[in-house]
Amino acid sequence: MKKIVIIGANDFQNPLILKAKELGYETHVFAWKDGSIGEKTADFFYPISIVEKEEILKKCKEINPDAITSIGSDLATVTVNYIAKELGLPGNRPEITLKCTNKYEMRKTFLENGISVPKFLRVKNNEGINLEGFSFPTIVKPTDRSGSRGIFKCNNINEVEDAVKKACELSFEKEAIVEEYIEGQEYSCECISQNGKHYFLALTKKYTTGSPHFIETGHIEPSDIDKEKEEEIKKEIFKALDALEVENSASHSEFKIDKDGNIKIIEIGARMGGDCIGSHLVQISTGYDFLKMTLDVALGNEIELKRVSQPKQAIIKFIFNSEDLKKLEIIEEKFPEFIYSKSEIDKAEHEISDSSSRLGFFILACNTKEDINSIEKELNKNGIKTLF
Repeated sequence: MKKIVIIGANDFQNPLILKAKELGYETHVFAWKDGSIGEKTADFFYPISIVEKEEILKKCKEINPDAITSIGSDLATVTVNYIAKELGLPGNRPEITLKCTNKYEMRKTFLENGISVPKFLRVKNNEGINLEGFSFPTIVKPTDRSGSRGIFKCNNINEVEDAVKKACELSFEKEAIVEEYIEGQEYSCECISQNGKHYFLALTKKYTTGSPHFIETGHIEPSDIDKEKEEEIKKEIFKALDALEVENSASHSEFKIDKDGNIKIIEIGARMGGDCIGSHLVQISTGYDFLKMTLDVALGNEIELKRVSQPKQAIIKFIFNSEDLKKLEIIEEKFPEFIYSKSEIDKAEHEISDSSSRLGFFILACNTKEDINSIEKELNKNGIKTLF
């Protein structure tokens, strides 16, 4: 039986653990012990933090795994790439990890390779901030965090200074990046790469709370982008993946399309998109088994671009408040056949400060766009303006 090491044990990693077990692999999962579901579903669980790569490597030498992987976590990719190299397993080279996890290094790489980027500046909390030549509004965020943590839209220098302080506090390296705000609708592009060749899987339309923190409220696949623009996006994303030297992993590329139709890349993670985008939405909307592909890349098996299920309309809606709970209740009553899955729901409302503090989510798998319209009409009848 082949052995798969998986870095991380939370709800978003669990589909990977279950898929590996379904395929007959023995799962060895590493994470800080905090009661996460992966502690129970793994064949073997090791209570070692995902950032303790030397300790994990020591244990992996005893396990002698056939693959190491993770999904939806930038932090986990640091350990994955390090151990893959040390054990001679497929993965991305550790040397590129910084470019794929640090927003400043990523922006710098894009600039050096002729990929369009907004004006940007790396800052530390105790340094003066010189925004000469910048246009407002700007975005401030930690250089090395994900999950909408520490993101601020700022309209003047005073707001920037306050946001930099907060972003640096949340940053692991205590640094932030300031960049000019990109206007436009936000999307993401989901791909898989093997031996340096990139394969396009899906485009995701993203919905957020908007300014100031831009926390995702939901996603939908397939997006509303036409085939001609899709080809243009693929070309730009593949160029960016080459610049980052992504060779063997899933990838999640966030971008916007401005009012003139220009594609503006925000950032790229050399891993599956979180928020169930990679683990659930891609297979629902395309029929491709993205989880299996990720495992195949880690094992060195040739990936198969074949559909294992009929493509549908995939939606994830995150729960922020009682109105969102009402949306779920209406859908469960009127359209139960479209409920694909749902998380545990925290019904005690509280401030949503980032993605990790949302109350829960539900996923829909609809047959057609007309099904989505029917849901929207039913919500309207109950005084709710829109699903998102």
